Amino acid sequence: MTTQPSRTLETFPNPKPDADYTVRMTIPEFTCLCPKTGQPDFATLELEFVPDRACVELKSLKLYAWSFRERGAFHEAITNEIADDLATAMNPRFLRLTAKFNVRGGIYTTVVATRRQPGWTPAPPVTLP
Repeated sequence: MTTQPSRTLETFPNPKPDADYTVRMTIPEFTCLCPKTGQPDFATLELEFVPDRACVELKSLKLYAWSFRERGAFHEAITNEIADDLATAMNPRFLRLTAKFNVRGGIYTTVVATRRQPGWTPAPPVTLP
């Protein structure tokens, strides 16, 4: 059983690469450190992506998120770093990472980072009666 954090994001082949579909994951126990005070920051990460050839493997994502626990970083920097790492690992058609940080100094911070493949556009929304 792995008991150590890891910076490695593993992937597996997309089981339906010819279709656009959305994968949504919620990571409710993300922690890092405030770069100014060293106090812990807590966040819920919401990951949404439209895979192309690969999907992220859940255990590696959990260990990857754990790797930030002792790192100091601003909310904006850490959210964009995670989005970049996920985009590099999977090369999804579209990726959105929403980081909802708990209150710090009386302020809640939400950072949204998106990545998309050049030229990819989503299908138009479907409105049902």
